[in-house]
Amino acid sequence: MGAVGTLHKVGLVLHPARDSKQAIDTILDWARVKGVEVLGLKDEVQRIDCEAVPVDVAELAASCDLIISLGGDGTMLRAMRMMPGHHGAILPVNLGRLGFLAEVDVPDLADALAQIDAGKYRVEPRSAVAATVPAWGAGPDTASRLLAFNDIALVRTPGHGLASVELSVGGQPFLRYAADAVVVATATGSTAYSFSAGGPIISPTVKGLVVTPAAPHSTFNRSVVLDCSETLELTVEPGSGALAVEVDGFVGGTAEPGTTLVLRTDPDAAHVVRLGDTTFYQRVRRKLGIVDGASYS
Repeated sequence: MGAVGTLHKVGLVLHPARDSKQAIDTILDWARVKGVEVLGLKDEVQRIDCEAVPVDVAELAASCDLIISLGGDGTMLRAMRMMPGHHGAILPVNLGRLGFLAEVDVPDLADALAQIDAGKYRVEPRSAVAATVPAWGAGPDTASRLLAFNDIALVRTPGHGLASVELSVGGQPFLRYAADAVVVATATGSTAYSFSAGGPIISPTVKGLVVTPAAPHSTFNRSVVLDCSETLELTVEPGSGALAVEVDGFVGGTAEPGTTLVLRTDPDAAHVVRLGDTTFYQRVRRKLGIVDGASYS
């Protein structure tokens, strides 16, 4: 995807607790000069300015050419979940802590906006993983469609047995995991839960899924990487405990023995602005404390 085009409306998505005043002031000063209308979510707009227009999530996503998320990786993921089906790109601004996903820090925000004005940026697609699962606490006939930009995980619940899960690819049985959790991550999410469970780091531009067992008890304990065109099915086996379905870290449903989740990749679910000043690999090196590309502390 190319440029975001002429900017008419810019939306802000704020971290619920971190101080974002310096970043907001920078954006508002830029918007006044450019004649750009600033929109904010109704429950956040009082933290922005009286000039900002209060809107709901649907209007923010549909109306804005650019969404600026002010926070960390979690705030960026929340902004991304608003955007499937809409054209606006997301500029992630980091407040205070180093994240894997944020593109710019607050001191560099004015320069970043100037680069956008000058067309010195690119827009990259980000994939999501979608699944339909029974709703949390509801019967088997009540289902919901879940969308995650980091990961969907089948997680052992306290007091119950392990997550015993069969993986099928393209309708064909492939392998079984017995583990504390089975994590299905996008390339973006490869540095989150999947990585902590021993999975690989994957460039966020890769369109595919990585499946990783957390604390595996099965003989096969390695990650599996799938192409975005392949359909993945996870079947909770009869001997498994009841599992929670976590979506980007939040419980989104349950999976009892016998439940099958069908997961697919949406390769262009959201779009992010990249300026080229700091690469994904530089952010990973800083986050993990990698020295000479060899180790981390």
